[in-house]
Amino acid sequence: MEKNIIPVYLMPGMAAKPTIFSRIRLPEDQFKIYWLEWMIPEDNETLEAYAKRMILKIDHENPVLLGVSFGGILVQEMSKFMKVRKLIVVSSVKSRHELPKRMKIAKFIRAYKYVPTQLLSNLDVLKKYAFNETVSKRIDLYKTYLAVNDKRYLDWAIKEMLLWNQEKPIDDAIYIHGDKDAIFTQSFGDDCIIVKGGTHIMVVTKYKWFNKHLPELIMGAK
Repeated sequence: MEKNIIPVYLMPGMAAKPTIFSRIRLPEDQFKIYWLEWMIPEDNETLEAYAKRMILKIDHENPVLLGVSFGGILVQEMSKFMKVRKLIVVSSVKSRHELPKRMKIAKFIRAYKYVPTQLLSNLDVLKKYAFNETVSKRIDLYKTYLAVNDKRYLDWAIKEMLLWNQEKPIDDAIYIHGDKDAIFTQSFGDDCIIVKGGTHIMVVTKYKWFNKHLPELIMGAK
């Protein structure tokens, strides 16, 4: 029976813990979920090389790969070097052309070199300077799901996201996006599944939608 179980690997968003998937439940007689975690990048490591290293953490042939946000970019890169049963990209972008205008400008002026990522490495200090309760609560939320606060990782992740050079969507990939996503606002349409009311963190807030629809998406023809 075990050999008929479909392995489903889940990759969280930038610096996030895989516990963002803690409410994702799939029928256990069909699927088994595995969480992937971010690694600290090696010196001058490219996204391609990082993707190949992450593949080494996958213990099954022909798995399902699902990635969220920057994790969605990473699983797209991984799929270029391994065979996958299904590639599912959530709250992310399908190509470099869908990066928000502010990110394209940041790439052009190389702003990634000047992002104060050292602040993210100590959210308790950052919280002291929160200018209202909403920002303070948002920082608490980040602390709940933040897994990697290493400055080297954050510098690398921001740079690689801005410099991602994929020209077009990957054939047969399933792209899922929320219509209230305030981070990646140009990822709608073009054969993309739209979740009504879904924000950038809909894998947490709309987990019931994923629990209902992921099995049919995995088993579907596409």
